[in-house]
Amino acid sequence: MKRATLSSILQIVVSLSLGVFLIWFIYSGLSETDKSTILQYFQEAHYGWVFFSALFGLLSHMSRAWRWKYTLKPLGYAPRYINSFGSVMVGYLANLAFPRLGEATRCVIMSRYEKMAFDKLFGTVIAERVADLIMLLGITFTAFLLQLAELDTLLNQNLKTAGLSDTDVTIGQLLTQKAPGLGWLAAIGVVGLVGFVVVVRLLQRSQHPFAVKVRTFLQGILEGIKSIWTMKDKGWFLLHTLFIWAMYIAMFYVCFYSLDGTRDVPLPGVLLAFVMGGFSIVLVQGGLGAYPAIMMLTLGLYGINANQGLAFGWITWTAQTVLVLALGSLSFLLLPLYNARFNRAQTTES
Repeated sequence: MKRATLSSILQIVVSLSLGVFLIWFIYSGLSETDKSTILQYFQEAHYGWVFFSALFGLLSHMSRAWRWKYTLKPLGYAPRYINSFGSVMVGYLANLAFPRLGEATRCVIMSRYEKMAFDKLFGTVIAERVADLIMLLGITFTAFLLQLAELDTLLNQNLKTAGLSDTDVTIGQLLTQKAPGLGWLAAIGVVGLVGFVVVVRLLQRSQHPFAVKVRTFLQGILEGIKSIWTMKDKGWFLLHTLFIWAMYIAMFYVCFYSLDGTRDVPLPGVLLAFVMGGFSIVLVQGGLGAYPAIMMLTLGLYGINANQGLAFGWITWTAQTVLVLALGSLSFLLLPLYNARFNRAQTTES
């Protein structure tokens, strides 16, 4: 087995193991009364709001599939929308099972059914991710700026619980204490940048078949990234990007109305919980176990009891995951049938 494959498998196993451990750890700490209370929250939840959440999620996925067409247009590609949407959903499905595989899977599906170059497709996806990263950083910065006091409270609670501090410590003080370590990180970053430049230079000059193959692949990716600047529909691309993230937040926000106790959480608190939930998905594959735990801790800052916060986390996580599982699985099964029928129709017409 290749080392890269083994490393990927280990990452998945460790990530999922952490998620299962979190579920066991939290569940084992619940009393019978806690379990009964959480079950009651599930039974009394207003699932009509969860349905609306799924609709907002669907709109975001549809918009993402349409936005992809704008980055492909400068490359001379005009894919059918059904293939674009199906590729996006199969990519999301792959991300649930294997971290960071979704982007590549999405490009493989589109390349197969639309006969497009994989490297150029991958470059456009990277360009999209850059735009999404800017949006995420903006939302994260806004949420943290509005909720610094609550974050300090959360920091103090966890440090004291862990026995690492018996005094109040602010985020600013913690960063100051870690300043010497930041210097080492900066030095490592500089060394890494120099090494990257050296590798790029070697790839540019070498005529070795492997180097030529890598260079061609990277040039295709670069061409895909450039499409975001060369496209004529920049305005539409930006509007779709804003719409996608607005739908993400709306999808999350309406879930707060599914439980009576969470309806009064202020919008800054919703944004903070949204960001923290995103971090949990990065920490643990698909957010399994970690997402409800993060919701429980974050909503506790706004007076939501632990049982209700945990129930809210599971309801929200389940709604998002089921949507991806349903749409991704349907896309995976129906895309071959749709394209086979389309190709037969094209052959008949010709």
